[in-house]
Amino acid sequence: MLNSCASRKDLVYYQNVDSVQMATSSYESILQPDDILSIIVRGDNPEAVIPFNMPNVSYVGNERSGIEVQRLFTYLIDNTSNINFPLIGKIKLGGLTRSEAEQVLVTELSKYVTNPKIDLKILNFKVTVQGEVIRPGTYPINSERVTVLEALSLAGDLTIYGKRNNILLLREVNGTKKVVRMDLTKADFINSPYYYLHQNDVLYVEPNKTKINSAVVGPNTGVILSAVSLLVTVIALTIR
Repeated sequence: MLNSCASRKDLVYYQNVDSVQMATSSYESILQPDDILSIIVRGDNPEAVIPFNMPNVSYVGNERSGIEVQRLFTYLIDNTSNINFPLIGKIKLGGLTRSEAEQVLVTELSKYVTNPKIDLKILNFKVTVQGEVIRPGTYPINSERVTVLEALSLAGDLTIYGKRNNILLLREVNGTKKVVRMDLTKADFINSPYYYLHQNDVLYVEPNKTKINSAVVGPNTGVILSAVSLLVTVIALTIR
């Protein structure tokens, strides 16, 4: 009795999609402190780039078996947005897009290598989805490009109790936390600058009134029934 029936406008995505003009968009990840990078240097002379390509790291994968496992050498962007690159030293990459970071590395390496080429990839790109979804959790992303819709799909989509018109996005940029709300029932959000997620973004799906009401009633149902039963018993005895 406390719950009302959900209407179409509360559940259906992209309700005004036919009237929204889709804008062309391009997106690149912006490198941040704590990003773990793979950087491979190539050049016209393979021997000249050897000092700039660190060998893979060996470590014992299982102490009982003693088997060594090869792991790709990586670079960590520190609190000051720098990485420590072989022979060159500190290079600031935090705050740059991936293509901008590659260009900075090309400029530095051109002093030592003829026609250098850079392959750079973020290895710890991940997003977190919480709240009223089928499978909340943190999801690693391999492509460095993921939309709000793709992240929600990874989590199994919203449950019937999720508020589709008030999706919360939490993002940290250069140490500053930002909060954005999106309405999935309106297709306008596809043109939003927040449609593509950054690494470490968090999406939170708020429960609707039905879920909140059921949570309130559920734990107290036994107490309410006991009280009603006692009241009925008292009335019956009084009438007698």
